[in-house]
Amino acid sequence: MIPHPTPWRRGTVTYERPKIMGILNVTPDSFSDGGRHNAPKEALEHAFRMVDEGADMIDIGGESTRPGYVPVSAEEEIARLVPVIRDLAPSIDIPITVDTMKAEVARAAIDAGAAIVNDIYGLRGPGMLEYVAESGVPAIIMHLRGRPGDTHDEDMEGDAVAIVKTFLSERIEAALDAGVRESQIITDPGVGFGKTHAQNLEIVDRSGEFRLGHPVLIGVSRKRFLAHAMPGMDREAASVEMAVRAIGAGADIIRTHDVGALKEAIFR
Repeated sequence: MIPHPTPWRRGTVTYERPKIMGILNVTPDSFSDGGRHNAPKEALEHAFRMVDEGADMIDIGGESTRPGYVPVSAEEEIARLVPVIRDLAPSIDIPITVDTMKAEVARAAIDAGAAIVNDIYGLRGPGMLEYVAESGVPAIIMHLRGRPGDTHDEDMEGDAVAIVKTFLSERIEAALDAGVRESQIITDPGVGFGKTHAQNLEIVDRSGEFRLGHPVLIGVSRKRFLAHAMPGMDREAASVEMAVRAIGAGADIIRTHDVGALKEAIFR
């Protein structure tokens, strides 16, 4: 069953085919590409390259959440994100998603031209749920055990699929109770965040179960479990193969660093 479309300020995202979300980290310390695109000129060039390669969305993040990351202030995050979003948004006809846990950053990014909030903390930060309900923008609700600063300290125990589905169901209910509309919600089971290699693989192989009535996003690109799931394969190739596997299992959106390779693999 095709999930409901996602309306955004200049159109609608539909899911008759899987959508590709290109990653643009404007940070000095992200785990695989930190520092490569944190200058506005380089960031814009990379974003346009991903659009040309076939991206359906561009996800821009201004704070790394890799293991051992150092949090940054909302002011610093806004300073990294807003100039790029402001220049990019008028020049492309696909939605920009802003990867942030902070309501004030989300507000600044949306005001600058972003269209969707991508929140790894599942709309649990101060004011975020209220902002999403008030603004009417779509939001990606991700599962993350504990808090962002300690989620990588130890792996989750128990039935990962059941735990993640329960969490997402609870966060969806909280969002709806706060006034968020069904059409605004996208889910993400949080591959790579505080889960064992086996749990990550099981989540990928059961991707469609995390829809819960909504489009589901899966992010596997360059994550550490790939070395265990696909030993001997380089991280880029493994990322593409695992993404295709997630699509086969029901994923609606794939978040990736390598748009061109994934587009070619999906439609080959």
